[in-house]
Amino acid sequence: MLLRTLLSLSCLLAAMTSALAGTSPSHQLQPNASKGLLLDVSRAGDIMVAVGERGHVLLGGESWQQVETPTRAQLNKVFFINPMKGWAVGHDATIIHTKDGGNTWIKQFEAPELERPFMDILFINESTGFAIGAYGLFYKTMDGGASWSNVFHEALLFEEDRNYLNELKETDPEVYAIEKASLLPHFNRMILLDDGRLLMVGELGLVSVSSDGGESFERLPFDYEGSMFSAVQHGDAVYVMGLRGHIFEAGPALDEWQQLDLPVESSINGALASSNGSVYFVGNAGVVLEKTAAGDIKLVARRQGENLVAAAQDPKGEVWLVGAKGVLALSAALE
Repeated sequence: MLLRTLLSLSCLLAAMTSALAGTSPSHQLQPNASKGLLLDVSRAGDIMVAVGERGHVLLGGESWQQVETPTRAQLNKVFFINPMKGWAVGHDATIIHTKDGGNTWIKQFEAPELERPFMDILFINESTGFAIGAYGLFYKTMDGGASWSNVFHEALLFEEDRNYLNELKETDPEVYAIEKASLLPHFNRMILLDDGRLLMVGELGLVSVSSDGGESFERLPFDYEGSMFSAVQHGDAVYVMGLRGHIFEAGPALDEWQQLDLPVESSINGALASSNGSVYFVGNAGVVLEKTAAGDIKLVARRQGENLVAAAQDPKGEVWLVGAKGVLALSAALE
């Protein structure tokens, strides 16, 4: 309940900020945007693209430059299917799209009346994509984002909630519609596995998999009931991660999950499978963990008061971190 309350307050504050920004004469471009709240970073060909508060999008690497976008909503995730085509999602159920490597953006979808954010976006090809978020928010496109349709994954409900909804559907259709919109857990992250399946993780220990291109999802047995914030695959290993320093590892079958022994208890928000054979995990209290190719896990950085949310690697091999205080190179964090 606490997580849902905090998310509801976050959505309300974001809506108020968005509304105020829409009436403000100030320009969207801010001189210190690279030091403000940034929530994701991704590679687009030879450059890096970071997104965050107030609809901010920054392009960079050695230096970072903000570009204009068609939204003031907080952006939570950015994804590129190739060096030119990318999407970013966030509050007000906003989806924006670029066709030129992030230099210019258009708005593809927005639904502030839903009062919930998208938390992640994934395309499996240039046409088929998914935007997921709070309270089971799940939208799908088959035409590159020109149109988006809402999908309700009833199979991911707990059995008692499924039975409850089925009863309401017959006895009180109006209440059924209201309850249907709030019973699913938050969907936080979706990744494409090497074998073509989709893995989606979220609130209340949700770890689910789709073997049919996102048409349906099966909830996997999972012993932890805390929220999972992210997932990553590295070789034959799949990792899911979340609250209070919980990271779990499984093989390709996804049937036996082993919790990793970490040197910290900070919540883990994101991960990167790097080209050097290591997996980096980033989280609250500015922690950066490295699981080396040899299997050792070590704390490589801790930046107090600077929650880290995501990481990505540029063409030169530099790892970039984003979070509460903007964007930072891992090499600089180690100094």
